[in-house]
Amino acid sequence: MTADPADTPIRRELPSLAGLSLADAARALAEKRLPPVDAWNPPHCGHSDMRIARDGTWFHGGTPIGRPALVRLFSTILRREPDGRFVLVTPVEKLDIDVEDAPLVAVEVKSEGQGRERDLLFRLATDEIVIAGPDHPLRFASELPGVPRPYLHVRGRIGNGIEALIGRGAFYELAEWALAEQADGQPLGLWSGGAFFAFPA
Repeated sequence: MTADPADTPIRRELPSLAGLSLADAARALAEKRLPPVDAWNPPHCGHSDMRIARDGTWFHGGTPIGRPALVRLFSTILRREPDGRFVLVTPVEKLDIDVEDAPLVAVEVKSEGQGRERDLLFRLATDEIVIAGPDHPLRFASELPGVPRPYLHVRGRIGNGIEALIGRGAFYELAEWALAEQADGQPLGLWSGGAFFAFPA
């Protein structure tokens, strides 16, 4: 599968969240033009020989893809099928891609507001901005007792769409904010976009 990044509508690169306001994030989200992969139904053409490792590194033919722009490009044509498989889709072909965990990684988080008025802005390694809320919920899994593995829904159908693993540094920030605001007898968690996301007990 080949594609010229200049021919594909992808978002502009964004700075660190530290200098990004909620209004800036809203503008960036409005400018985002992802390809309509859910509307495409091309023939299945085999395997892409690509893999996304557990840490979010993209590989082709066993070699890490070293160009961030190429990873961003491929991330825009990634889709999850109803049976749970991940594929790369263009109008003319569909190729399988192996994903060891989540295909994307949230590397940074910023909190705007407090309590019920909070919005959590996440920046992915692909520079996509996602604001947690009902359409982009947080989910917590656990492989080991007491070791949560947090995810953010990015796009597609909730429960079977594209998620981002929330990186350790970003999760520690979430936990600090949640602990600082936890009231006696209340569950540990955070509000974002009008929804409450409880942390695992």
